[in-house]
Amino acid sequence: MLRKLPVLDSWISTGSVSDFVTTILKLGAARASAYVCFANVHMVVEAQRDAAFRQVLHEAAVVAPDGSPVAAVVHWLNPSSPPQPRVAGMDLLPALLEAAAQNGQSVYFYGTTEDVLQAMVARARRELPTLRIAGTHSPPFRTLTPEEDAAEVAAINATDPDLLFVALGCPRQERWMASHQGRIRACMLGVGQAFPVYAGLEKRLPLWARRLWLEWAYRLWLEPRRLWRRYLVTNTQFVYLLTRRTVAHMVGRPTPRPVA
Repeated sequence: MLRKLPVLDSWISTGSVSDFVTTILKLGAARASAYVCFANVHMVVEAQRDAAFRQVLHEAAVVAPDGSPVAAVVHWLNPSSPPQPRVAGMDLLPALLEAAAQNGQSVYFYGTTEDVLQAMVARARRELPTLRIAGTHSPPFRTLTPEEDAAEVAAINATDPDLLFVALGCPRQERWMASHQGRIRACMLGVGQAFPVYAGLEKRLPLWARRLWLEWAYRLWLEPRRLWRRYLVTNTQFVYLLTRRTVAHMVGRPTPRPVA
């Protein structure tokens, strides 16, 4: 399993991108009812504010450093560890699909809209003709009844996927995966915005701009009404919490130990 290091009170998995791919494929092949989170600044701050959500992250098999600031802070707060690359859901989704096709593993896409799912399947079949797509499903944008939820779980398990990609938005998708651990026989991955990007319905910034940590600004430009408060509040809180934790470290307070 990937080693985890602390970023504030969240434990972030570390390793190369290939390490993450290998670990996730193993979880899928074992039909482990496990889940993978992709932590950006918003998720880390949410975990600081909400103890229940912090427990959701703690119980995840893998917590990838999705945001560039999170990846950088992993090394900053743990200087004895090597620099940690960003492991974004938008990048890992196509990498995992390619690896799954090469290894004969099956995938299932759950969430978002039918239009997005159809576009994803079309691209996957065009670029990865050997990929086994076990199924897709776009659930209603509301809380399901216990009967509806049980029916969806049964339908997913009937297709027997190795990897179940989930796009319900943060923190809903993370809570959904945690609540379905032990019920769904697959490795679940909360990849959210990666669905429309992979489908070709939403563009990403060029690599040079992503390396300058500008992806949040691009998303804010796309959805200012929905995201302005998130970025204004959570980014500020992240800097404040990080500064406070850094000062505490400098005055000699003990820090958490790594988790294997």
